[in-house]
Amino acid sequence: MSLQVEQLEHNMAKLTIEVSAEELEGALQKAYQKQKSRINVPGFRKGKVPRQLIEKMYGPEIFYDDAANALIPEAYSKAYDESGLEIVSQPKIDVTQIEKGKPFIFTAEVATKPEVELGEYKGIEVPKYSNRVTQKEIDAKLEEEQLKNARTITVEGRPVQDKDEVVLDFEGFVDGEAFEGGKGENYPLTIGSGSFIPGFEEQLIGAEPEKEVEVKVTFPEDYHAEDLKGKEAVFKCTVHEIKAKELPELDDEFASEVSEFDTLDELKADIKAKIKEQKVNDGKRAQEDAAVDAIIESAKMDLPEAMVDTQARQMLDEFAQRMQQQGLTLDQYMQFTGMTADKMMDELRPQAEKRIKTRLVLEAIAKAENIEITDEKLDEEIAKMAEAYQMEADKLKSFMGDKEKEQMKQDMAVQEAITFVVDNAVEK
Repeated sequence: MSLQVEQLEHNMAKLTIEVSAEELEGALQKAYQKQKSRINVPGFRKGKVPRQLIEKMYGPEIFYDDAANALIPEAYSKAYDESGLEIVSQPKIDVTQIEKGKPFIFTAEVATKPEVELGEYKGIEVPKYSNRVTQKEIDAKLEEEQLKNARTITVEGRPVQDKDEVVLDFEGFVDGEAFEGGKGENYPLTIGSGSFIPGFEEQLIGAEPEKEVEVKVTFPEDYHAEDLKGKEAVFKCTVHEIKAKELPELDDEFASEVSEFDTLDELKADIKAKIKEQKVNDGKRAQEDAAVDAIIESAKMDLPEAMVDTQARQMLDEFAQRMQQQGLTLDQYMQFTGMTADKMMDELRPQAEKRIKTRLVLEAIAKAENIEITDEKLDEEIAKMAEAYQMEADKLKSFMGDKEKEQMKQDMAVQEAITFVVDNAVEK
């Protein structure tokens, strides 16, 4: 095999790969052996037709596709290693010569990893965050716990209140005419849930059981039914039943039932600590995002389109795997949503580009700041992973090859680069 590398614009390269005539002949012979049992020629039993006769009858190109498909993967793999390029896309293959007795020649157009010219990455402005926890936030969490443990009871002798669960009949009219899909009987609705058109639920507050009330709303401009978009409507509603949640008392007994703590004060302290931890994590994440956005904005790089396409395709594959875990194929998802693979790829491209730029600038910063991950640090990270998986660290490490370990080191260096940028940022 011989290889020629031609550098193209926008960090693209063309590999011209030549495979010897002898190797091509071997692949053609294998293609013949594979296909001969499927070819019928009068006077010959299946599988006994000589190759020369088949090529004379159908032309030698009858075996070219199979031969090319057999040769390309191995030849490209060798060229990939020999080229010395950092290839970051799937190859675009084009066969330029395939003929008996001559070398087999094909080209592979690929994207190569772009160089990054860093701008400012020290002294970046990031948002200041507060980890202060208010009593209102603690009370809201306690109310969530109360709601989880509440009893639902039927109430009588009062009108509808916010957060009530009601059972009602309704019928909608536009310009005095009932419209399709606007009628419901014994329909369950939680007031304040936002399940209905904006403004509908709020107007039921104060409604008395078995007394008809009129609810006036305007359908949103983006409503799914074309004939109702932006239209004013009147719903005639009758509430038949009102239910409310009876919340448990906030006391030590409640705390011991819903948590590991014996007293309400201990539960409140734990809630406060968790809210504070969440605010710190959210604040750090916001600072990291702001820092990354700023360094991407000031950096210069020429991203090849093929690199973005490959990343978008990978993200689509990841999405398909998540769907599969939920028992849905990608084809089924697209049928339900009216999406196509091309449309999904188009929507993923901006995210793919952002992901690539983020990785490239952080790798460049790690290199500029000589951030390297030692074997000791790698072992520490593997030990953390092993603990999470409830495995022995040495056993987990034994499952990992050199490539996986090197990838882990690169990922850790990128994370340390983010930490470096934020540590050297200015809070505003």
